Amino acid sequence: MKRPFAMLTATAHAVPKRAFPNSEFASIGIDTTDEWIHERTGIRNRFIAGEGESLTSLSAQAAREAMAAAGVTASELDAIILGTASPDRLLPATAVEVQAALGASRAVAFDIDAACSGWLYGMQVAEGLIATGTYETILVIGGEVLSRIVNWKDRNTCVLFGDGSGATIVKKSTKGRGILSAYMRSDGTLADLLQREKGAGYAPMTPEILAEGTHLLSMAGREVFKNAVRSMADAADRALDGAKLSALDIDVMIPHQANIRIIEATAKHANIPMEKVFVNVDRYGNTSAASIPIALSEAMAQGRVKDGTTVLFVAFGAGFTWGSMVVRF
Repeated sequence: MKRPFAMLTATAHAVPKRAFPNSEFASIGIDTTDEWIHERTGIRNRFIAGEGESLTSLSAQAAREAMAAAGVTASELDAIILGTASPDRLLPATAVEVQAALGASRAVAFDIDAACSGWLYGMQVAEGLIATGTYETILVIGGEVLSRIVNWKDRNTCVLFGDGSGATIVKKSTKGRGILSAYMRSDGTLADLLQREKGAGYAPMTPEILAEGTHLLSMAGREVFKNAVRSMADAADRALDGAKLSALDIDVMIPHQANIRIIEATAKHANIPMEKVFVNVDRYGNTSAASIPIALSEAMAQGRVKDGTTVLFVAFGAGFTWGSMVVRF
């Protein structure tokens, strides 16, 4: 397959107004400390959506800023792809609500539920649509409002997650810049290790389910950790092989911001020194599908990613899903 077909032209991110530092967990009755959380995860803070804030509003805000940076109007968007595991409604897709908010009346809009890998999956779908000549300008968003689906009584999970959205404009490639390689995989046999067990189609919401809390996110932390490290390491290898590059050719690695230990283990396997790895999990926590585009937005704003920079993206999420991508900016 001849590459690159598609390039990232601009990105932006949005987070809720309320910062929620580790110290606030004590105020809601969680037996933990800033030191305990930071030592195990690298997280110091996350942002939590409040009244009037939604996945739609955060995603539309990020999208408008990305569109302005790219010089793209709503009428020029051919498609809107939203990666999320926490949609505003089960039906319809949140992407169509973002479409309405932006006034992008000619854009096709749909969600992708691949959890933390959602933005990378969306990027690969966008590349395919551009490669076939179907569309030329696509908005790819990774966004989550996880605070509304986590179990705030479970110390092992509620400390990990935050809310936010990152938006990227993807256009037809020029001058050999853009996506050099991409890889994605999934394994549904391990779905029970990270899930929302009930409250949807096969087990509709009941008072009993609400009382049990089985409609909320649950995770087998140690098993998820082991699979995340193994899968992200393999995905990094696959993306580098696909691009015919080595670790030495990578200027910046932007991994899914799950926790610092997973990030460090993945970088070590890929032979990429930590000074080349962009990390912001300390400030945002795990924002699932939003984590990579938020990190990319910050990396571009700081000048870490600019014209000529070669970036390795890698992610892992519920499903299990995982994927990777090498992009030359």
